Amino acid sequence: MRYVEIDESREFDLILLGRVAIDFNPAYSDEVKEEFKPLKKVHYFEKFVGGSPANIACGVTKHGLKAGFFATVSADQFGDYVLDYFNERGIDTSHITRAKHGEKIGLTFTEMLSPSESSILMYRNMAADLQLHVDDIDEEYIKKAKMLLISGTSLCESPSREAALKAVMLAKKNHTKVIFDIDYRAYNWKNTDEISIYYSLVAKDADIIMGSREEFNLMEKLIQPDMDDTQSSQYWMAHNAKIVVIKHGMQGSTAYTVDGQKFSIKPFPVKARKGFGGGDGYGSAFLYGLFSNWELIDCLEFGSAEASMMVKSNNCSDDLPSAQEVWEFIRKKKEEYGEMVARV
Repeated sequence: MRYVEIDESREFDLILLGRVAIDFNPAYSDEVKEEFKPLKKVHYFEKFVGGSPANIACGVTKHGLKAGFFATVSADQFGDYVLDYFNERGIDTSHITRAKHGEKIGLTFTEMLSPSESSILMYRNMAADLQLHVDDIDEEYIKKAKMLLISGTSLCESPSREAALKAVMLAKKNHTKVIFDIDYRAYNWKNTDEISIYYSLVAKDADIIMGSREEFNLMEKLIQPDMDDTQSSQYWMAHNAKIVVIKHGMQGSTAYTVDGQKFSIKPFPVKARKGFGGGDGYGSAFLYGLFSNWELIDCLEFGSAEASMMVKSNNCSDDLPSAQEVWEFIRKKKEEYGEMVARV
């Protein structure tokens, strides 16, 4: 069943709005292997494009969808790197602007202590992605998209938050469906009231909402705190949502639908390299399934599989798999663990 009706005639499957960052991960290649250790003891790093919406753009493009992007990047070599990286992968960069006052792309240094312990050290003073301006939001571009994905990090500071809210308003005006990936990151937010205010503004207009239980709690703080998953899904569906996906980490995730159904999935078992990046793979694969008009449980299984593949990887962008690679992963895991390895 298709829960979100889209205009198939439009040029872009998905336009994303939000941050592009650069990840520096401890090197783990044939040439250099930095084993699990504190960040202060790491000498060699590998550089990758990062930032959740950027990774999702790479992921859906790898699955054959056509993606565009609203973002601001730095006017320097790292900005050049991002634009080249996107262009090489077929992501439209016509609406990615350059920062005008020396703002820099956020840098992420990752610490990998064990398969289950990892952390992130962020450098985001004067972050370029938060300089996206209302003047950068082009209504004609939004008209060309079947769906618009808003990353919650874009709402944490002006002028980016106004640009994101304008994009949502224009999407609603032009019948472009809205996906809200809550994407909470503590940096840049000044207080939890702001989080609840701006997240809820977008969520009330979103057709699809995706986030962790913690993220829903933050969003709902000023509305009705301490809701459970069912209550949260019902609240947002009373506004506009058709699908609400709530994640519980290693305990799995559940998608709630506007017709009162719910579908749950568990992670596929893997030996992890890191504890982050899985959500971007999950989002890429889940959305690919939705665009392909699959049954929702199949979308969730595909998302869970790609998430597990990405926590095995040493990066969140370069190793995003093709659809065929995800199917092959699922096939092998089911041979090893049984047909219901991930389904609840």
